[in-house]
Amino acid sequence: MFTGLIQDVGAVESVESSPEGAVVRIGTKLVGEVALGDSVAVDGCCLTATAVDDGWFETEAMNQTLNVTALGGLEAGSKVNLELAMKASDRLGGHIVQGHVDGVGEVVSVAEDGFARRVRVELPAELSKYAIDKGSVALAGVSLTVAALGEGWVEVSLIPETLERTNLGRLEAGSKINVECDIVAKYVERLVAPFAGKERA
Repeated sequence: MFTGLIQDVGAVESVESSPEGAVVRIGTKLVGEVALGDSVAVDGCCLTATAVDDGWFETEAMNQTLNVTALGGLEAGSKVNLELAMKASDRLGGHIVQGHVDGVGEVVSVAEDGFARRVRVELPAELSKYAIDKGSVALAGVSLTVAALGEGWVEVSLIPETLERTNLGRLEAGSKINVECDIVAKYVERLVAPFAGKERA
């Protein structure tokens, strides 16, 4: 489990692609805290460290992961948000993030708003129902609050700290971004689905 609070912006050093998937090497200052088999959220996608050395770790992204996330677009030089798995003693400063990407959104607009920056993201149709005003959403692994929403889109407001400490400051119209919806909304939907449309006795 993660919190959506980014600990480092890593740099992709190499991507070795094959019919079986991709091996991604990422340079980061977090390596001293990463051991073989550890879970690391890479742009919001929970991956496993399969090799660790001085200044970098490697992870394997299977074809399923590449097909349903934005990680298929990674290349040498890409900047990625990194977060280590949460410890039981850690503060939950963001919100509950599983690292299970629900879909890929597309940035449709970026606008300055005082010292903040507003970013509007078009969501896959099946995800719009999970977005609520002032609710939580994880974009590229970053825990954010929904500032506005409309038919098929959400908008977030990024403070300077977020722009500096994550890769979201690089977003522009057309950027693809991993989206994870609030897990609470998904569980509530699952629980009430059998009773939807039925009158209470």
